[in-house]
Amino acid sequence: MKIVDFVRPELIIAELHGRNKAEVVAELARHMAQQQPEINAATLTRVLMEREQLASTAIGEEVAIPHGKLASVDRLLSCVGRSRVGINFDSMDGRPTHIFFVLVAPENSTGIHLKALARISRLFKDPAFRTRLLAARDAAEMYQVISEEDAKY
Repeated sequence: MKIVDFVRPELIIAELHGRNKAEVVAELARHMAQQQPEINAATLTRVLMEREQLASTAIGEEVAIPHGKLASVDRLLSCVGRSRVGINFDSMDGRPTHIFFVLVAPENSTGIHLKALARISRLFKDPAFRTRLLAARDAAEMYQVISEEDAKY
């Protein structure tokens, strides 16, 4: 499984405007809904926030992977957002979160969802990759960084 299989350049936000968890989640959900007609922004926001209430999806090292399942999607979908200022996302390490990787899977899927989470986590463990992603000029360059790193594995 490759990340570029479910991340597209138009689903990358180079600078998020939200300043807290709820605002960032809603912004990412709205962006996904604008690009994917089968997604309802309000429903996705609710699903992602319900997951956040169980436990934060901020895995540390300035990265969060908000995720959930929707009956309206038939394949794995993703959206990447970056906040240069950093957001308090209740991270395990207490540090601000700068990179958000939203993952939406079909409601009846399990394996593909877990494989994608594992793949994303593996890529983001590399500090050089995170640094390059944070330093990228725009969404196109962020996509290029993701593609290059994805091709290594």
